[in-house]
Amino acid sequence: MAPPPPASMPLGQRMMHLAQTLQFGWFVGHLTLLFCSLRYSLSYIFFKSYSRWARFSYRTAFVAAAATYGIVVYKAFRARARSSGRQQPGGLALLGDENVQYLRKLPYPAFSPNRGTHDTAVMALVWLFSYQIPLALLPFTVYSVFHVATYTRANLIPTIQPPQQTPSSSSASPGGRSATKSSSPLADTIGRFVKEYYDASMTLVASLEIFLWFRVFFSAVIFTRGSWILLAVYTVFVRARYSQSSFVQGAVGQGVARVDALVANQSTPPVARQGWETVKRLGRQATDATDLSRYAGGQGGKKAQ
Repeated sequence: MAPPPPASMPLGQRMMHLAQTLQFGWFVGHLTLLFCSLRYSLSYIFFKSYSRWARFSYRTAFVAAAATYGIVVYKAFRARARSSGRQQPGGLALLGDENVQYLRKLPYPAFSPNRGTHDTAVMALVWLFSYQIPLALLPFTVYSVFHVATYTRANLIPTIQPPQQTPSSSSASPGGRSATKSSSPLADTIGRFVKEYYDASMTLVASLEIFLWFRVFFSAVIFTRGSWILLAVYTVFVRARYSQSSFVQGAVGQGVARVDALVANQSTPPVARQGWETVKRLGRQATDATDLSRYAGGQGGKKAQ
């Protein structure tokens, strides 16, 4: 992430300088997503999720998601091409990259092309043009909370209230230097919030993504229009997320362990146990058969934490 404007500039010029960066557009996109998600949530709570404003908020949220995550994908691949001088990755390698999958990347700190955790241009666009599923907004919303918080702490607050230069204890001696000190309690509070709730929130998002698969599967079972195509696309997405995110792997492992504990109960019929073992065996076989790194020559996206 680029540093905030110099503190020597007037406030108006600092804000203008910040607003002209691509990162600021990324921040505005996430902020828009949050506002639209809140607006849609209110409509959903009051049973007006299909009103004109609710539909507008829902679609606009995914437009913002596609735009913001598209910016990160563009920045990441442009930086990768410049630094390595290599050819752009092939189709399978791109499909295996979590940034393309979500059309978003959750950097820590924000907007860093080297670390990320979930996300997909493809899925943002798929949700944009498919029928409304309120649950689909939640993972994007959680990510945007951390994106907005991190950008506010690292860029917005230092631009509005630059850190104060305070002399260090050695400044009285020859060669003494001044030390920069963060002067914003709000920035410190945001930093503690991100550090404390990051892992728990990523685990929550992973669980939501898995639960969302069952929600889409149920729609397919009752033959909702377009649900089978959506199920196929989202299954590919979840499989790719599983290979990229340790949080998704952990959520799947916890779910399997819970079912194992239930099945191990003496009152469980043998048929149910055999069925569960068959499901696990087929799941492992499907996971091995759909490992994109085997076909992309190990060029898939970096594993997200």
